[in-house]
Amino acid sequence: MNDSSWGAPPQAGYWGPTDQGHGHGHAQSPGPGHAQGPGRGRVHSPGHGHAQGAAPAGPAYDAHEAPQTRPMPIVPDVAAYGGDQDDDRGTARLSGSPVRNETNPEPMPDAAEPAPKPQKKSAGRDLSAAIGVGVGLGAVIVASLFVVKAVFVGVIAVAVVVGLWELTKRLDERKGIRAPLVPLALGGAAMVVAGYVRGAEGAWVAMALTALAVLVWRMTEPPENYLRDVTAGVFAVFYVPFLATFVAMMLTADDGPQRVLTFLLLTVVSDTGAYAVGWRFGRHKLAPRISPGKTREGLLGAIAFAMVAGALCLEFLIDGGAWWQGLLLGLAVAVSATLGDLGESMIKRDLGIKDMGTLLPGHGGIMDRLDSLLPTAPVVWLLFVLFVGSG
Repeated sequence: MNDSSWGAPPQAGYWGPTDQGHGHGHAQSPGPGHAQGPGRGRVHSPGHGHAQGAAPAGPAYDAHEAPQTRPMPIVPDVAAYGGDQDDDRGTARLSGSPVRNETNPEPMPDAAEPAPKPQKKSAGRDLSAAIGVGVGLGAVIVASLFVVKAVFVGVIAVAVVVGLWELTKRLDERKGIRAPLVPLALGGAAMVVAGYVRGAEGAWVAMALTALAVLVWRMTEPPENYLRDVTAGVFAVFYVPFLATFVAMMLTADDGPQRVLTFLLLTVVSDTGAYAVGWRFGRHKLAPRISPGKTREGLLGAIAFAMVAGALCLEFLIDGGAWWQGLLLGLAVAVSATLGDLGESMIKRDLGIKDMGTLLPGHGGIMDRLDSLLPTAPVVWLLFVLFVGSG
């Protein structure tokens, strides 16, 4: 019990209403002859008489009245769950009385979870499938290259037609651009054969005729978007069959198979060096807005690998070649192959696709393998002509 059960002294200046009807001048309380203060005791009147039954000192009560003090609440001494909370309904102890906690109790912090283990770098593709397909394509190319040259020309023509089909299909699907495939495919195959038979002159003539065929073919359809469609068609003529024609022109030399093999080896080695060094040591992005996966370290790896391979190829495969020429050739191949890869990445980003096709498991489509080969072909052809001649 606290002090609130004891009588408190009456407030100053207040003794209850005065009974003016009695001659003795007793000051009586509103009750039956009692003057009660807040503490329930009777006190003397200020008049001549006295207040009846003066209250003794201490906490006295009227015999007929029960104490009117507020009962103390019963609060458990120990909370059910520790701290200031006594149950899970939000009631908390505050100044000895139970009050409702209007806010939700703060949850206990979870135990610290162990940090996730760092994940190993992933190549992002099925490497086993990619290696298998690459080896198979290499075997077909090498076999056709050294058995009969004309067979390899046919391989180039097939790759061109399939590449044109993939490109025009993606343009139609993603942008609604309808470049006519029939004149592109026929003219592209003719360009490869003309380059092999008639050289650069035949390639230029076949390209001009193919572009004209694209313009005429598109006239058979409504004129809406004519300019857009034929522009895409002429771009496709230059990008796929015209650049591929330089591989056929390399093949016309006496050591043509060795030149084509050097071109293919240097391009593949450049891509491999860029991948290996970039995957292991890549930190600084080369062109993050175009191809986020390519790094400057990868480019340096491509240059180093291609220069070493170029020196070896020019020294041992090409008649009249020198190792220092191979260094220059390797440098040029690494740069042109990287630019070609970035160029196709730009096209795919504009189209909103990851791969140009799905024909080659682990690689994507034919165009995903031609991206670095196509722009490298005229560079290698030109440097071979400058270093060892066109024969």
